Amino acid sequence: MFENLSDKLQNALQKLKGKGKLTEKDIDAAMKEVKMSLLEADVNFKVVKTFINNVKERALGSEVMESLTPGQQVVKIVHEELVKIMGQGESRLKINSNDITYFMMCGLQGAGKTTATGKLANKLKKDGKRPLLVACDIYRPAAIKQLQVVGESVGVPVFEMGDKTSPVTIVKEAMKHAMKHGHDIVIIDTAGRLHIDNELMDELVQIKQTVKPDEILLLLDAMTGQDAVKVAETFNEYLDITGVILTKVDGDARGGAALSIRNVVNKPIKFLSVGEKMDQLETFHPDRMASRILGMGDVLSIIEKAQSAFDE
Repeated sequence: MFENLSDKLQNALQKLKGKGKLTEKDIDAAMKEVKMSLLEADVNFKVVKTFINNVKERALGSEVMESLTPGQQVVKIVHEELVKIMGQGESRLKINSNDITYFMMCGLQGAGKTTATGKLANKLKKDGKRPLLVACDIYRPAAIKQLQVVGESVGVPVFEMGDKTSPVTIVKEAMKHAMKHGHDIVIIDTAGRLHIDNELMDELVQIKQTVKPDEILLLLDAMTGQDAVKVAETFNEYLDITGVILTKVDGDARGGAALSIRNVVNKPIKFLSVGEKMDQLETFHPDRMASRILGMGDVLSIIEKAQSAFDE
C-alpha cells in the first residue's frame, strides 16, 4: 500500500529540498503535484482540499528553523499534516479490567472479516487474555466452519449454535457461556453482506443493543478506496462504530481509504491486517505511516536533533 503515492509525493517534495530560498510559486507548484498524487490515490476530495490548504498556509507563513533548509521544513509540515488527517497517536482497544470485554466485528462480505477476527483473537490471547469467538454469520455457506478453522489455528474456542438460530439468541447464549467458562474477551463475528441493506443493519443494531459492546470494529478492504469510506459512513451512522481495521493492506491498495477515513467519519484506524498469517495484525501508528509514505524516517530524526539543539 502507498508505494505509488509515496514515490509521487517524494518526487514533488524533492524539488523543494535543494533550494536555499522558497518562493510562493515553488510552494504552489509542489502542492499542485501533491494534490494530484493524493487524488490519484483515491483520497477523499474534501480531505485533500483541507490538507493542501493547511500545508500551504503553514509553508508560506512558517518561521524556518535555523540549520534547516526551507525544503526540509515543508517536508516536516507535510508529515505533520498527514499525521493529523490519519489521527494523532495510536488508538488503543478499550478493555475492561474487571468485567468481560465485548468486541463486535462488522463489515461487508469479502473484506477479510473472519481472518482479521481470528488475528485479533490471536493477538489478545498472546496478551494473556482468554478470548471466545462467537459465530453469528448464519447466512453465508460455511461461514461458521471458516470461523472454527480460524479459531482452531490460533487455539481460541468458537461458540456456535448452527445456522438455524437467530444471531441475537446466539449472542445471548454466548454471553452466558463466556461467564460460565471464565472468558474475559468475547469477539462476535457478525454476518457480512455483499452490499449494505436495511435487514443487515437492523440485525447489527439488535446485536449492539443486546451486547452493548465495548468496541464496534468495522473491517474495511483497503483495496476499495473511496467505496470503503462510503461503507464506513453508513456503518457509523447506524452503529456509531468505535474504530476501523483496514484489511488487505498488503495488496495493490492505493492508500486512499487509510488517508480519508479518520477525517470523514472521525473514528480511528486501530489495526492494519497484512497478509494471511494469523500474527499479521499491526497496530496503526499515524506518525509511522506518514513517515513511511514520505520515506523519511531519517529526516525526522535530523529534525528532532535540530529541534533539541534549537531548544537548548
